[in-house]
Amino acid sequence: MLVKAVANQTKASFIRVVGSEFVQKYLGDGPRKVRDVFRLARENAPSIIFIDEVDSIATRRFDAQTGADREVQRVLVELLTQMDGFDQTTNVKVIMATNRGDTLDPALLRPGRLDRKVEFPYPDRRQKRLVFQVCTSKMNLSPEVDLEEYVTRPEKLSGADIQAICQEAGMLAVRKNRYVILPRDMEQAYRTVIKKTGDEEFDFYS
Repeated sequence: MLVKAVANQTKASFIRVVGSEFVQKYLGDGPRKVRDVFRLARENAPSIIFIDEVDSIATRRFDAQTGADREVQRVLVELLTQMDGFDQTTNVKVIMATNRGDTLDPALLRPGRLDRKVEFPYPDRRQKRLVFQVCTSKMNLSPEVDLEEYVTRPEKLSGADIQAICQEAGMLAVRKNRYVILPRDMEQAYRTVIKKTGDEEFDFYS
């Protein structure tokens, strides 16, 4: 959302891609897609390339054991090559996002490639309250739904987590053919998102 706002403010073309989308089934397709994205950005400059979840293709390099690992490393090499190919007159900016900055390859972070790092910590209680309010502003919540209950819970929630909770609660109500979101919808949605987030963190560290 923040990157889109930047693109709108600068009137730049906005190209969004998820890192895992570069990892293709056939050998060589991933690096080719990287080249296609950067070519598209140059043709539509001024432009912003936003690569989300870049950690899926840009972790520290190692001795690849499988074909899939080698393909990921080819994608990273092509990404570095494309970023090095910019000159001062190229009006293309690259923004990347990750939840695992400590795993990124140092070659990606060197000056001239990614010059600035901006950390977005988890929202505090006041910020969580605002995000819940924004995400539910157009939703038909039952008066019994107490958003403050979820604001004050101890689990760490990102803005995307809160958005996912609200969307899931809405879908639960729709599946029950209801127009009103009940407390049990919010509770089930909250648990679903928290469990998914916890499972992803466990998979990463295990």
